[in-house]
Amino acid sequence: MPDEQPPSPDAVGTPRAEARRKPDTRGRSGRRKARARRRHTVARVLVITTVVLAMVTGLSVVFLYRSLNGDLTVEDLSEQLGDDRPTAVAIDGPQDPLNILVMGDDTREGVGNAIDQEAGGGSDTTILFHLSADRENAYGVSIPRDSLVDRPECFTEDGDVIPAAEGVMWNAAYSVGGPACTMRQFEQLTGVKLDNYVVVDFQGFQDMVDAIDGVEVCIPEDISDPAHGINIPAGTREIEGKEALNYVRARYTLGDGSDIGRIKRQQAFIAAMAKKVVSGNVLARPDRVVNFLDAAVDSLTTDFDNLFALGKVGYSFQHIGLDNIKFITVPFEYSEVEPGRVEWLPEAEQVWQRVANDEPLSRRLQDGVIDAGNVPGLGGDSSDGPSGSPAGSPSSSPSGTPNGNDEERARELEAAGLCA
Repeated sequence: MPDEQPPSPDAVGTPRAEARRKPDTRGRSGRRKARARRRHTVARVLVITTVVLAMVTGLSVVFLYRSLNGDLTVEDLSEQLGDDRPTAVAIDGPQDPLNILVMGDDTREGVGNAIDQEAGGGSDTTILFHLSADRENAYGVSIPRDSLVDRPECFTEDGDVIPAAEGVMWNAAYSVGGPACTMRQFEQLTGVKLDNYVVVDFQGFQDMVDAIDGVEVCIPEDISDPAHGINIPAGTREIEGKEALNYVRARYTLGDGSDIGRIKRQQAFIAAMAKKVVSGNVLARPDRVVNFLDAAVDSLTTDFDNLFALGKVGYSFQHIGLDNIKFITVPFEYSEVEPGRVEWLPEAEQVWQRVANDEPLSRRLQDGVIDAGNVPGLGGDSSDGPSGSPAGSPSSSPSGTPNGNDEERARELEAAGLCA
């Protein structure tokens, strides 16, 4: 309504049950009936860039609320997470740390959705985004979809039990129980309690990229895939729209063809997009900012009560700086039992402990981390010295073990389809 005012900051913490919700336009599967069921792993690009934009710009949450709140789909999944959730660690800080699980719905239905030569659905994208209590740093931890895990029992919307399973792929949880099952799987396996979740489809991806006139990437060799209409010459250039979508989605036609390589490439794309969004030539153009946010928000499903709540989180990060927003992959090794799958290394437990205790990543865990201030192959304007070149490389070698050798890092970047 025209006279409606956004809630006061104190109202953000009210129970979700009392929050305003959009009319339920979903079937039992949780997908919008009015929206074509097209999703993909580029979901992480959409949501993380939106969060980063809010963090480093402090855009008016009142403006966001009035203009875009109607496009946000809100769903509370807490009843499906069970009564045995982890207990959050008490942190002495100015605010509470936040753990947000980002998921993408990767249904490959419709013309052109098999671009990565894979079939089926589920979620190929899971990333835990941790925001520190002092709001001075943030990091995202990507979880490979091929991780072999023991899935706990999950629950449907009606309260029915979805049986547990041993030695199954990580992304199977989304297939059998949707985002709630993935959230429960994460909490039970890591001991980290989630505060919020975000599911993103890729419907707005092309509009987001076009809204900022493309995202700069560095490609070490020509990408040619006539079957899917992909032809991207090697070099450093800004790619837009469908070309950008194809670049982020491609797997077998780029780098070493692995899902791990695709994860690294997407992390770099997220960083490059965030860097472009907060650049002066974008922020100086309100039309670009509005179009970018409109495309992003229209793709979100979340348990944040409204955009004011989401914007408030972002606003508290306005001074964080791109160099303090980092991306890693959970430490892993390739499985000897099931070729092509991966298993978490003992170091993964260190990651989850640091998340739970709101601690920054150790130097060892940060080896080769990608940060939004220094994008692989593109350089950066970081003033932190050593974070320049090393930070522009993937977080782990193909075996998942950290490696500080520059030549090895160059090989890892090439394997991911990135310039060294």
